[in-house]
Amino acid sequence: MIATLAADFAAALPDGGRLIGLDVGTKTIGTALCDAGWSFASAAPLIRRTKFTADKAALADLIVKQSVKGIVIGLPLNMDGTDSPRTQSTRAFARNLIDMGLPILLWDERWSTVAVERLMIEQDLSRAKRAERVDSLAAAHILQAAIDALANVPQA
Repeated sequence: MIATLAADFAAALPDGGRLIGLDVGTKTIGTALCDAGWSFASAAPLIRRTKFTADKAALADLIVKQSVKGIVIGLPLNMDGTDSPRTQSTRAFARNLIDMGLPILLWDERWSTVAVERLMIEQDLSRAKRAERVDSLAAAHILQAAIDALANVPQA
């Protein structure tokens, strides 16, 4: 199941559980994890993209090791909210994960990388360190925004 609304995703996970956030790029997949109570997200290992089967296997390994119950994928919409080729690629990536049997939430990621970049610049991180960390921190930013929205979903 692929959802675009927090309420639909929450309904698929009535008992909560740990979530993984993904920032899917062409060269890397930034990952982040949150606690089972959906309170806080933190950066997790970066997956360097190779072939999709290897990428999916690395992701599946992380999901099993961390007892993940749901997937939040950043959706790179244009600033006006429309789809771009990258958005379509991300939707295809999500469809290719359906067979993992976990609910998937596509979450608007506009400004996530910019916000993370600004934070790292404020912390005076070098350009090299920023490049190394930006994707996983963007995934954490995306996941945190999603779990903040999930916390506001009325309980049935």
